[in-house]
Amino acid sequence: MAKVSKKRKEAEAKHDLTKSYALADAIQIVKDITFTKFDASMDIDVRLGVDPRKANQMVRGVVTLPHGTGKTVRVLALVTPDKEDEAKAAGAEHVGLDDYVQKIKDGWTDVDVIITMPSVMPKIGALGKILGPRGLMPNPKTGTVTMEVGKAVQEVKAGKIDFKVDKYGIIHTSVAKVSFANDKILDNAKEVLQTIIKLKPTAAKGTYMKSIYLSSTMSQGVQVDPKSVTL
Repeated sequence: MAKVSKKRKEAEAKHDLTKSYALADAIQIVKDITFTKFDASMDIDVRLGVDPRKANQMVRGVVTLPHGTGKTVRVLALVTPDKEDEAKAAGAEHVGLDDYVQKIKDGWTDVDVIITMPSVMPKIGALGKILGPRGLMPNPKTGTVTMEVGKAVQEVKAGKIDFKVDKYGIIHTSVAKVSFANDKILDNAKEVLQTIIKLKPTAAKGTYMKSIYLSSTMSQGVQVDPKSVTL
């Protein structure tokens, strides 16, 4: 039988695995059971009562977290020369087009978000097999294919994130860092959850939010009572 570590025993003593908690209480518990030496991410997992194989039950959205993600977001702007200064002024770390397209073809993907323009999407489309699996493919639905390049860069830097239900009907996303004040984590988590609620497909029947769990990068999950976050 595997030995249970001291920290795991401490974590298990601080919350009941069979109980669901109000969101604010769950946040404090996750903080109490996080023992990492680095500033872990505060993550949320929401299991939805949808069938993501059906197009009319796909749940995908974009939300700007009120207090940001706490992460340094590295942005690549794949734009024409007339938009380069705009992208740089907004804070994009990497700006260009053909040279970066070639770098990506050669295997470079050391960025978090790629923003581009509709007119250059034909060039970006050829990179789909590389960018798609890494979640880096620009998409008009998430605001990463736009003529307002500067605005898009600023929004991403400020805490704009996108999420998408996976094939198991679960949405997983980070909402903050554990070091954030509890009220800021609460604001961010509520913003994500309320956006998911608003995106409920009309074709979805029965219970929409089946379960919600909050955790940090290496902590156990704490179950959140869906009734504590519904609109």
